[in-house]
Amino acid sequence: MKKICVIDGQGGGIGSLVIRKLHEACGTQIEIIALGTNAIATTQMLKARANRGASGENAIRVTAQQADIIIGPLSIILANSMMGEVTPKIAEAVSSCKATKYLLPLFQENAVIIGMPTIPLPRLVEEIVEKISLLVNEK
Repeated sequence: MKKICVIDGQGGGIGSLVIRKLHEACGTQIEIIALGTNAIATTQMLKARANRGASGENAIRVTAQQADIIIGPLSIILANSMMGEVTPKIAEAVSSCKATKYLLPLFQENAVIIGMPTIPLPRLVEEIVEKISLLVNEK
């Protein structure tokens, strides 16, 4: 069973959307762990039916090391992003862990990826869910 960590901050809306769609596509074939940079984000992701959840820097640092897959906005690997919620230690833990990272190119920070087409969030989530569903079902 693949262990998937969904990391989000602020209100947890992006993570909640990802978790709902993953749950619909993969059901009990995966374990979804909601990791919020704050308790509100974690609560929202748990309401979206994550299997487990935890909040804060240490929870993210420890759990990311145990994940097979990490999903979140690109800002989870940018220190001090999400209005300071992503600490340098969180960014380092996520970017250096062995898990495959599926990062959504969404920005509130002063970072721009040149050549990246603007794709609506729902379509980006669909792409992630399609890739993970194929991975989970390829047994």
